[in-house]
Amino acid sequence: MLFRCLIFLTLNFSALALGGFLMGDSVSSDWYQNLNKAPWTPPGWVFGTAWTTIMICFTIYMTLVWDFIEKKNHFAALFALQWLLNIFWNPLFFQYHYLALSFIEIIILTIIVGYFLFGYWQQIKTKSLLMLPYFCWLLIASSLNFYAFWYN
Repeated sequence: MLFRCLIFLTLNFSALALGGFLMGDSVSSDWYQNLNKAPWTPPGWVFGTAWTTIMICFTIYMTLVWDFIEKKNHFAALFALQWLLNIFWNPLFFQYHYLALSFIEIIILTIIVGYFLFGYWQQIKTKSLLMLPYFCWLLIASSLNFYAFWYN
């Protein structure tokens, strides 16, 4: 179980690292600084804290539920898809300024994370609640992305 935890921890935090790398220094760019952002946009430090918490919870979730999941290939494919979507949202939004496409992408990511939260409830019960921080954060992030799309 410890080995599985280390694998998921590495995969989850590598997604954050790759997304950050592909984002570059876009957060400090003129484009982002001048972007009409939602009034509820949290301060920058919240993002790092939130993502660290989310990925720790997600790692625990994946570690604990792996043995309970019957269709492991389907579960692994969903994990891989959310991993890719998590990485590539950053360049879509920050580097290429594709606000509509990044919104569609984050909605798909939210649906997948929602499926992890609700779709496996029968099999893993309250362990699914470990996905709640990820799901809630994506709802907030989706609203921020939509606001940026709509008002820019």
